[in-house]
Amino acid sequence: MYTYQKEINLKPRARGFHLITREIESSFPDISNINFGMLNVFIKHTSAGLTINENADPTVREDFESHINKMVPENQAYYKHTFEGPDDMPAHIKASLMGTSVNVPITNGKLNLGIWQGIYLCEHRNNAGSRKIVITAQGN
Repeated sequence: MYTYQKEINLKPRARGFHLITREIESSFPDISNINFGMLNVFIKHTSAGLTINENADPTVREDFESHINKMVPENQAYYKHTFEGPDDMPAHIKASLMGTSVNVPITNGKLNLGIWQGIYLCEHRNNAGSRKIVITAQGN
């Protein structure tokens, strides 16, 4: 069994949902050494998340942003954690809802995603910096 791990920095992105599948694949060529296994992608932040969804139509990502902002609005009187601005506490809640990691099967040295699937960085802050993710691949 092989195990590979790498930490990469994603460039800063605007608030929203961003496809990062190609960035992961290009920065982690060790995946090609695995015939069958699993890739875990983990984000080391509490105000951004990861998910897998539609990779073709960008309006899906826009709809995600619109919907999650209605689910978790800013400037609520009951938020106590507001020191870093009105997007801070909502960003933490959104990140927990989306999750901090995704798993993708590896088959014949490639990510075995569905034809319309991609890995999203879910950026919930208005002025976020770069994001660190840890990529771990295991398999034979």
